[in-house]
Amino acid sequence: MKKLWAPWRIEYIRSPKEDGCIFCDKPAGDNDREDLILYRGEKVFILMNLYPYNNAHLMLAPYIHVDNTKELDADTYKEIMVLADQSMAILKETIDAQGFNFGANIGPAAGAGIEDHIHFHIVPRWAGDTNFMPVLGHTKVEVQGLQECYDLLRPHFDRIKIDK
Repeated sequence: MKKLWAPWRIEYIRSPKEDGCIFCDKPAGDNDREDLILYRGEKVFILMNLYPYNNAHLMLAPYIHVDNTKELDADTYKEIMVLADQSMAILKETIDAQGFNFGANIGPAAGAGIEDHIHFHIVPRWAGDTNFMPVLGHTKVEVQGLQECYDLLRPHFDRIKIDK
């Protein structure tokens, strides 16, 4: 059995959590760059993960505050999938992503860091992106700063179209 270790994530796990819900609070703000919001849809928005597993780790969250998929309507499901497909296309084009992990962590046993507001992760991957640094040095190499990555990606999200 192979194991993927992410020891740098302990910083997030042990850090004090802010009151409120980031997936409700961030879209209520008006500084998308500071909040790392790349796109605002009708029912779902896309933002970059502040504690990414990989460069350009994105999250898709519905505006509605629910903790499971059963409470999402069909239009929200559709928008999540369309935005996921278009986001992956943008990441292939802009950062040459070779593959993706896509999904949701539902409940604390599944690793949900924010369990009361459903959200979906898109983690871009490259062949060989797990190298000696995290394995031996317990260090994750992020090849680009969050704001720099935001500035690279943001213009591409203006092209997103959702057919009704």
